Amino acid sequence: MTEVQWLNEDEMRLWRAFLEASSRVLQQVEADMKAAADLTFDDYEVLVHLSETPGRRLRMAELSERLLHSRSRLTQRVDRMTKRGLIEREKCPNDGRGTFAVLTDTGLEAIASAAPDHLVSVRRALIDIVSPGDIAVLADRLESIVAASETATPKPAPLRPGSN
Repeated sequence: MTEVQWLNEDEMRLWRAFLEASSRVLQQVEADMKAAADLTFDDYEVLVHLSETPGRRLRMAELSERLLHSRSRLTQRVDRMTKRGLIEREKCPNDGRGTFAVLTDTGLEAIASAAPDHLVSVRRALIDIVSPGDIAVLADRLESIVAASETATPKPAPLRPGSN
């Protein structure tokens, strides 16, 4: 049995601050996006990824990986965005099973219109709060967390022996 190493006071403070800060920043940006552009944060994120790719299209499977969403969650998101005319689905010409998500002109207009308000929101909720000298340091630390999570095993060990 592996011995549990409990978090010390500073480690617990870091963990809880990370959870609360990330939740609060995302909630604020989401609320601002909804009010300014009638887009959710998830909608905006889909539009960003599609707008940054050649042909403004990505295979659904690749988009799902980039967004860290399950395929079913992405399918629901794409269904809603398709009804709004922001994106379309296209069959992959060389793979009958594959589908592309494609940014429409309406979707491109939506992201172009929403981007300035999004940037103001991100600055207010995060960037302007962090001192300029700490921005690169904080970004480096967060990127190291992302890199470590990408190399982690796909299925973590149970938290307790015998648990699933």
